[in-house]
Amino acid sequence: MTRDYYEVLGIARTATADDIRRAHRKLAKEFHPDKNKAPESAKRFSQVQEAYDTLSDPAKRAQYDQFGASGPGGNPFSGRGAAQGQSPWQHADEQDLGDMLGGLGGIGDFFRTGGSGRGRTAKPRAHAGQDAELEVTVDFMTAAVGGTRSVPTRDAAGKTEAIDVRIPAGISSGGFLRIPGRGFPGSGGGPPGDLMLVIRVARHPWFHHVGLDISIEVPITIVEAALGTTVDIPLLKGSVSLRIPAGSTSGQKLRLPGKGIAPTGKTAGDFFAVLQIVAPTTLDATDAAALKELGAKLPNPRERRWL
Repeated sequence: MTRDYYEVLGIARTATADDIRRAHRKLAKEFHPDKNKAPESAKRFSQVQEAYDTLSDPAKRAQYDQFGASGPGGNPFSGRGAAQGQSPWQHADEQDLGDMLGGLGGIGDFFRTGGSGRGRTAKPRAHAGQDAELEVTVDFMTAAVGGTRSVPTRDAAGKTEAIDVRIPAGISSGGFLRIPGRGFPGSGGGPPGDLMLVIRVARHPWFHHVGLDISIEVPITIVEAALGTTVDIPLLKGSVSLRIPAGSTSGQKLRLPGKGIAPTGKTAGDFFAVLQIVAPTTLDATDAAALKELGAKLPNPRERRWL
C-alpha cells in the first residue's frame, strides 16, 4: 500500500509549495542511490520522487487530497507517480537537480548541461545587475540653478563611457539621482542595474543656502550702518541695489522675496542679505578724537540689557 505522500516528505498537509520543494531537495540528497549505499535508500528515494511528483503539481495535489493515491479512476498516481511514459523528474527544476546531485562525480553538471554536452542545454536564469553608486561633486551654482554634469557610467555591455546628467535646481548635498540601466551588467540575459549618483555640493565663497533660501553676508561701515546707504549685491542671477536702512545692526537680515532657489514647478525660496558692521582698524588722531566725541553723546546700548 502506497505511503501517505505528506508523511513521505515529512510535511504537513497545509505545506506550501516552497515547503514541498525544500523537503524534496533535502530527502533526495539524503537517499540518492549514488550517494547513500544503504539497502533501503533506493526504495526511499523512489518514494520521495513519487510524493514530490504528485504534491508539486497543484492539480495532482488537489486530486490526491480528495481521492488519495489511487485517484477517482483507480491509478492516476500509482506506480512511479505519473501517467505512463512520464518521468518521475518531470516537475523537478534542472537547477535544483544540479544542486541536489552536486559533488556526485559530475552528475550535477550532467543535469545542468543536459548531459555530456549533448541534448538540450538548460537556459540560465536571468538576473538583473546590481545597482552601482557613485559620489559626484557639483559646483554650488549648478546645484542652485540647475545644469548638467558629465559623469562616468557603464553602457549595456559594461563598457565605461561619460554621459551628461541633468542636475535639477535646488538639489542638496546627500541627494540622489538615479540613472536607469547604467549599473552593473545583468546575467543570463537580465537587465543591467541602475547607477545611483550621490550628490555633494561644493561650497561657494559668498553664498550659503538652507533649503531653497540663499543668504550672503554684506559688510558695511559703522557710518553706513548709522546713516543708511545703498549697496549693490550679487544674486544667483544678476544683481540688485539694496537699501540699508539707517540704524542697522550687525547680523540684521534684509529679505528679498522669491530671489532664492527656484526649482521647476515649485515656489522659489528667498534671498537674505545678512549685515556685518566692519569697524575701522586704523584711525588717525583727528578721526579718533571725533569718534570719542560722538561716543560721549550716544546712549549706552548695554544699559537696557544688563544694567
